[in-house]
Amino acid sequence: MKIEHIAIWVKDLEKMKIFYETYFNAKSNEKYFNNTNKFSSYFLTFEGVTRLELMQMPSIPESSNNPYIQSMGLVHLAISAGSKEKVINLTKRLANDGYEILDGPRYTGDGYFESTVLDPENNRIEITV
Repeated sequence: MKIEHIAIWVKDLEKMKIFYETYFNAKSNEKYFNNTNKFSSYFLTFEGVTRLELMQMPSIPESSNNPYIQSMGLVHLAISAGSKEKVINLTKRLANDGYEILDGPRYTGDGYFESTVLDPENNRIEITV
């Protein structure tokens, strides 16, 4: 078995799509829109077969999660950059472009090399080798 996709409710669908395309080389399908419930979405495909569904619908309430405090539930998305150098360079690029870096780049206690950043809507993204 494999994870087919992960979905995230977002406020600004276009901004989030551009973020993942720009920094993580995601490829988007055509925008889907359902006029009945005002639901719209994009499926973003990363290298290989992993997909991220970005979804927007006006009736979805704001999240009560605090990106700075860990809590139960989905914590982060981990995206492999491919090498230590790419982790460092992407983290620097995101920082230079004004995105918040929460941690790293660094080696973790279990030997991973990674950094943690916030996307435009404060979802934690772990950039790893």
